[in-house]
Amino acid sequence: MNAVVCHRGELSVREVPAPRPGPGQVLLNVARAGICGSDLHLRVHADNLADLAAGVGYPDAARYDDEVIFGHEICGEVADYGPGTEKRWDKGSLVVAMPMIRNGRTPQLTGSSTHASGAYADQIVVQESMTFPVPDGLPAEHAVLTEPTAVGWHAVQRSRIGKKQVAYVIGCGPVGLAVIATLKAAGVRTVIASDFSPRRRQLATQCGADVVVDPRVQDPFGAAPEPPKLGSVPAYLNLGFDTMEKLRKVPNLPWWLAFRAMHAIGAGPSGPVVFECVGVPGMIQSILADAPMMTKLIVAGGCLEPDTFQPMMGIIKEADVLFSTGYTPGEYRDTLHMLADGTVDPAPVVTGTVGLGGVATAFDALGNPEKHAKILIDPRSAAVTP
Repeated sequence: MNAVVCHRGELSVREVPAPRPGPGQVLLNVARAGICGSDLHLRVHADNLADLAAGVGYPDAARYDDEVIFGHEICGEVADYGPGTEKRWDKGSLVVAMPMIRNGRTPQLTGSSTHASGAYADQIVVQESMTFPVPDGLPAEHAVLTEPTAVGWHAVQRSRIGKKQVAYVIGCGPVGLAVIATLKAAGVRTVIASDFSPRRRQLATQCGADVVVDPRVQDPFGAAPEPPKLGSVPAYLNLGFDTMEKLRKVPNLPWWLAFRAMHAIGAGPSGPVVFECVGVPGMIQSILADAPMMTKLIVAGGCLEPDTFQPMMGIIKEADVLFSTGYTPGEYRDTLHMLADGTVDPAPVVTGTVGLGGVATAFDALGNPEKHAKILIDPRSAAVTP
């Protein structure tokens, strides 16, 4: 079969042996694959990620010198089954799959390991238990966006944001756009998005952002319809004074019980929720310095370089910092159905399609945010420019 192989940063179309499905696995004919920003990073920074992966017990991440087939955004048609499968879908059925397989008890991450080739190819092997049928009417070019959209949905789920809380999305690349779309799907009333790129700001609006700002012109945290109640340390301290003065005016009230009750039910003051979707050094510190008191920061941008920030800034503001990656099988399935029923519209994100012969050109094109957000691969296409 044909596949796009990355070796030492160079992408080339080669003929490689067709994969064979093992126990519990399914062979797919690739209908569409998505090019992810992480693939662009892996092309040159694979060793960085491999070192990090090895440090958490996963030794099989591809390195710069390896020959690897990228592609973890997968949509394909069932071609064959391996032994021990349930054969859940007829051959030719359109499915999506989470990018992971398991050989025995050894899991492998698809598209970032030489042991699990990705979807930049005619065919790919996926795990039957991690595969989901595409609902009727959802085309492959939209179904393939299940994976990147699920990344955004997982970040939203991790945040536990309330509908009345203000959400800030810093960075409107594919991850930021997925976060915006799924925040609106979750019913969040006010979503403020920020990006330097005019094109990405336009896409943020199309994905549902209520306010979109150019950070060179306007501070994102000053763009909310109403100023934050706890915008500074004095505002936070005055809240404490005001609360105690009111409580102590009530005769015979054990005021401390009110604080215990608020703690027990998770009530009390809170700040906005900020999603960092840029993934470059300095962003965490910048957000901690500029955001209001009691901000909850969800770090979803994939920064592969070392970074530093001042912990005391987060301590003073009593910020929460959470890191988010991937998704659960339930979130993946729910995302697929949000795309199918129109709760999330994936159309604005797709800005081009190429065949295998156009992948290298597509990688270069994705370096210009004014032209492209998400480029798809159709192995059957002869297109070499997106």
